[in-house]
Amino acid sequence: MADAQFYTLSDVAEVLSASPAQVRAMVRSGELPAIQIGGRGQWRVQISVFEQWVQQKHQETAQAVRSGVDID
Repeated sequence: MADAQFYTLSDVAEVLSASPAQVRAMVRSGELPAIQIGGRGQWRVQISVFEQWVQQKHQETAQAVRSGVDID
């Protein structure tokens, strides 16, 4: 089997140390790009897209901190 190309939402939750419900909410809101496969509500996040999303969040956070956003 080839290297995995997709994460399940549970995988994403584990990587982010977040709850699966939080990850589902991010997908539902469109914040985290994902695809639905099959007809039973199974969602997948492409690993390369997830990595780009994380980099974008790093950049957004750095910009917010530079702008004086309180991180507490």
